[in-house]
Amino acid sequence: MDGIQQTGLRPPSEVMRLDRMGCFHASRLSFLRAMLRRLARDGWQADRPVWQIDDHGVGHAVYRVRGPERSYSLVAFAHELPDHMRSDRVIAEAWDSTFALFDGEPDAADIARLEKNVPLQEAGRVTGRELTLSRANRSVRLFKSVVETLAAGGQPDADDLAATGYLMRTTAVYGSAKFGLCDREAIADRPELSGPFRAEMLTVWLIRAFTVDLVDHLARVAGGANAARLAPDLRRRVGVGNSTGLGMAPYLINHPALIHRWVLARETALARVRAAPVTDRALAGFRDVLARARHHVAGWRTDHANQQARIAGLGPDLDGLIAHLDMQPPAGTDGWDLLWRWGADTLDLEAQEMLLSLMLEPHGDLVDDLADQMAVDEEQVFAIDGAQPVGALRRQIAALYDWALSCDWQAPEATARLWYVSEEKLEPRLAERASEPLGAYEQPLAPGRDIAALDKALAAWAEEQSIAGFLDDNPRHRHAVRRCQMAAKNDYAEIRDNTIAAKMLPIDLLRAKLSFFGATGFDPRSDRWVRITLFQGAPYPDEPADWAADDWMWRT
Repeated sequence: MDGIQQTGLRPPSEVMRLDRMGCFHASRLSFLRAMLRRLARDGWQADRPVWQIDDHGVGHAVYRVRGPERSYSLVAFAHELPDHMRSDRVIAEAWDSTFALFDGEPDAADIARLEKNVPLQEAGRVTGRELTLSRANRSVRLFKSVVETLAAGGQPDADDLAATGYLMRTTAVYGSAKFGLCDREAIADRPELSGPFRAEMLTVWLIRAFTVDLVDHLARVAGGANAARLAPDLRRRVGVGNSTGLGMAPYLINHPALIHRWVLARETALARVRAAPVTDRALAGFRDVLARARHHVAGWRTDHANQQARIAGLGPDLDGLIAHLDMQPPAGTDGWDLLWRWGADTLDLEAQEMLLSLMLEPHGDLVDDLADQMAVDEEQVFAIDGAQPVGALRRQIAALYDWALSCDWQAPEATARLWYVSEEKLEPRLAERASEPLGAYEQPLAPGRDIAALDKALAAWAEEQSIAGFLDDNPRHRHAVRRCQMAAKNDYAEIRDNTIAAKMLPIDLLRAKLSFFGATGFDPRSDRWVRITLFQGAPYPDEPADWAADDWMWRT
């Protein structure tokens, strides 16, 4: 958007700290919301051409979305799963439901092939026609209760639905060529899938439709003519749950240029809003979403002590924000900037980052275009500049990695953890270095330590010598050189914290990434895995008139 005004961006030294990143919230730029806006803008249509689910809730269904040039189909398989086999763990081998997002519209042969393989998940065989692979389990108590209530002609309790947030939760949504799925490069130029994780978000949105359809179906089977359908307002309260563990955590470290794009879009959106004049419409929209967010926080439940403490502080902080807004409502050309500055000085990190999300809500005309700038061709930034002089690289290190150079890397607590890949499931894991002899399998997921080691090695070389010459003699530092050169061109590329420290919380990495997806209701089950909800409050595929409204966040 040419000529748009904005304030200065927050510095990476402030934004890219794990304690702050672990407080990020969903926003207008979250991938699932950007996906729905794109579908609406391009006139996509959705339907359910196949429903072959029997009276036991077993069978398959197909959900289809059709756009101007192509279509996609979620092929969903429902299974009969004994309670004792239901597990959120990645090593599970059976699930209540399994899914594949098919490129196009599957025929009978495609469905037969998928029926033999998709229920097996990674143990099966998929092809380049499949974009994603997923599985989900029922929220046993709530799913059963909702079916029984509907079968008797009633409606489930609204607070129960909102508190849990989902009838099923996924335990994985795979894409990007994993297990033989379509390679990301093959679909990256499609407008509807060009943004980050668009195929995965489309999958989850269609899974959500399947979950409520399955509940209605089982209620009709049990209750016959007396059964009720889930009421529209209650239906909106149902999202899709997700259980996510350490497998997701290293992503933010392994994709620095991409993470820069995500955070840059978010920070640019904030800067645009801070520079915008306050209008009556925007102020009314802000008040509305603030009230909804306050209600959402009051119903946010978790047993995790750290998150409980954050929520306990967030409620009073939002009350303080509401009181401040009543006493000193933003006005004029600098009203939003003054409100942000007040929040930065007054609120804790959790509330500061929620304030950022809330300030974007009434300003879609200013910020929504940024959602189309969050992807990057990582191959274009992967090459190392071998001609760079050693002295220039050391100056970059001093400027960008002062936090790493100041760390005592000989202290046991600085290197207490190590990342490795498990042999059983080929998933990232975190070990305690002193008690688990896994050093030989350590993954390069400690940029701070590695950059400090690079700087020490460079100190023995003359400033005018080339990095190419240095790497000829020191090839083990290639990845650190690449990171530093990448960070010099991408301000938000690097997490400015020690990712192997004794007090590092992997949950902060998970929270940051999931916020960009659009997750709400963060419920850490430990410091290493979390349950969240996606699409709670969002429109369904059969509500196309509401896809573009994008006013549903926290509206439960």
